[in-house]
Amino acid sequence: MPAITFTISPVPFQKKTLPWLCALMLLPPVAAAQAQDPAAATAEAATPRFDIGRIDVRSARRPALSARQLLTSVDTLHRDVIEPQPVQTTWELFSLVPGALLTPFQQGTTSGKVSLRGFNGEGEVNAVKLLIDGVPANSHNGNMPYIDSVFPLELESVEVVRGTSDARHGLHAIAGSIDLRTRQGGQGSTVRLGGGSFGQRSVELAHAGALSADGVSLNLFAGRKTSDGWRDHAASTRQALSLRLGHAGDGWTRSLSLRYFEHEADEPGYLVRSVAQSAPSSSPAYVATDGGRRHTVQAAVQLEGALSPELSSSSRFHVNRFSDDRWVRFSASVSQQERLTSETQVGAATTLSWRPRMLASRAGLHDLALQGGIDIESQDNISQRYATVERVRGTQTRDQAYTLHVAGVHAQALVQPTPALRLVPGWRLDRVAGHFTNRLTGVESPVNDYGTISQPKMSLLWQVQPQLALHANWGRTFQIGTEAAAYKIPPRQADLKPSINEGWEAGLRFTPDEATTLRLAVWQQTATDEVRRRLNDPSGDSDNIGATRRRGADLQLRLLPAATLELWSALTLQKAIIVTPDPSAPATQGKEIDHVPRRMVQAGVNWMPNEVWRLSAELQSQGDYFLERTNSTGRFGGFTVLNLGTSWQFSPRLRLEAWVRNATDRRTEYVWHDGTQSLHSPGAPRSVSFALRSDL
Repeated sequence: MPAITFTISPVPFQKKTLPWLCALMLLPPVAAAQAQDPAAATAEAATPRFDIGRIDVRSARRPALSARQLLTSVDTLHRDVIEPQPVQTTWELFSLVPGALLTPFQQGTTSGKVSLRGFNGEGEVNAVKLLIDGVPANSHNGNMPYIDSVFPLELESVEVVRGTSDARHGLHAIAGSIDLRTRQGGQGSTVRLGGGSFGQRSVELAHAGALSADGVSLNLFAGRKTSDGWRDHAASTRQALSLRLGHAGDGWTRSLSLRYFEHEADEPGYLVRSVAQSAPSSSPAYVATDGGRRHTVQAAVQLEGALSPELSSSSRFHVNRFSDDRWVRFSASVSQQERLTSETQVGAATTLSWRPRMLASRAGLHDLALQGGIDIESQDNISQRYATVERVRGTQTRDQAYTLHVAGVHAQALVQPTPALRLVPGWRLDRVAGHFTNRLTGVESPVNDYGTISQPKMSLLWQVQPQLALHANWGRTFQIGTEAAAYKIPPRQADLKPSINEGWEAGLRFTPDEATTLRLAVWQQTATDEVRRRLNDPSGDSDNIGATRRRGADLQLRLLPAATLELWSALTLQKAIIVTPDPSAPATQGKEIDHVPRRMVQAGVNWMPNEVWRLSAELQSQGDYFLERTNSTGRFGGFTVLNLGTSWQFSPRLRLEAWVRNATDRRTEYVWHDGTQSLHSPGAPRSVSFALRSDL
């Protein structure tokens, strides 16, 4: 590939110029999507994707290089599987996603996390890019507070891309990305009323309809979920509201989406091991005032479609607002602290996709598609901490204000020399700017000069025969510091380099018939100078873990033996180790990274004997994990859980749903180590939930 020069000065990221840059990125006019391209549909059918649930085939054309055409592991949950799930938080849906690891803190607004490819969900290294309808939705440090702003009833699908070969995303996309796809268009209203064990109560309303005869559509969602929690001092209230206006008249497609979410909750705290075993539902007296309030707001304008039969465009502009106020005391030996976070993010992106058929024909190619784009994410953040006693402030331990601006360009191509062989070369370049102020000391610091972060990619797929496709990919992604670790703060004088993740995947997808899909993949991901956040350090700095290696294998099987029956299962074997440790931690050499189980299993059965009944069973299982990097404090966290569900369509517009979660009443827990002892957050025992759904 020819050399690419990419230089970005910090000047364009000044607040006065950023809105103009964002506006310029939205200039390309777009036209309405056309009928789906048969060549693209055929190519997509062979990709190493894995679907759970019934696929809703849409007539709209996909971009030339959509996620479902990437030559890497792509997993999709569809609406019929998502919609009946009785989850209190959206991250719990990922228990159904092959290879996804859940970290269930169950501590108020900080309830849990999703991670991929041998990365844990502790919050120290956040390696997954979160998107809502393609709009970036991570907090500054890569966490996912926006994920719960989308309730299951609003979702059309959940799409997970694993690995390092996707050039579309840069910041936080270390191990892959997650896209929450909401319903768009349609007609009618759905109301869902729910209740269950531990005081669970919920009401959700989704409405879709046309506002005018010239193509203006409305999608509206409102939801509220409350729970007393199965443990003491664990009450929680979540509320979400979203609105989407779309217009598809005169050959153009435009949309405006607004999303608001608030969450207020108490925290039950962590238990020492003996108490977790004898009284798992209890809450320590010293956390009686722990809890928090969280708000997220997202607004986005998106335009997409075709400029010509061969050229399509997609553009967006978004604003994210995140505020969080949390009081937490982790153990009896430490004091309570208040953590205040306020973030505003502004971003824009535009992508052009070109499928030059005549050029491909003249070059003797079966197919050719080119895609290029530019994106900007700009952040203005404040992080404060106080030592508190029962929510009364004492000493302020942190007062930091910092900006971070990341701009990226990417280019990738789909090159198909023959019907059986496809290549996807790609390249992504990112630049970082920003400024840090310690408002306690008055010290100001620039961001580390990370230079131009180069991330080449390459993927290929060989269709050996109609039923068998082999694929392989390789690529690089990056990690930079978060909070104070991203800046050159004294006494540090040298600029830090980004941590480069290099990964590969090889596998096959076997579909002997329309009812069977088998996918196998082996993968590895290595990193240089990986860093992890110091979660409880007032400085907000990070530690160097060293060079790391993650490797594993994924085996997935989906069967549709009858039109009324779906069976699927997934096995992930993985191991994450520290190859070359930081010199200050020699005891971690060759040891496993904490909170990464070596085995994960997911399986499910959905049986629809007729149009009235649906019966489901879901199994999740994982092995134990170490609690810290020396691997000297034991292994915890393994579990096997069975969930059983049914739905009864007792009238054309009414459906009754019921679930028994953890049907065998197995004990589960999340465990961490504070340096002196293990601390436990027990999971819920057997519980029952009901919901009445009405389609109006």
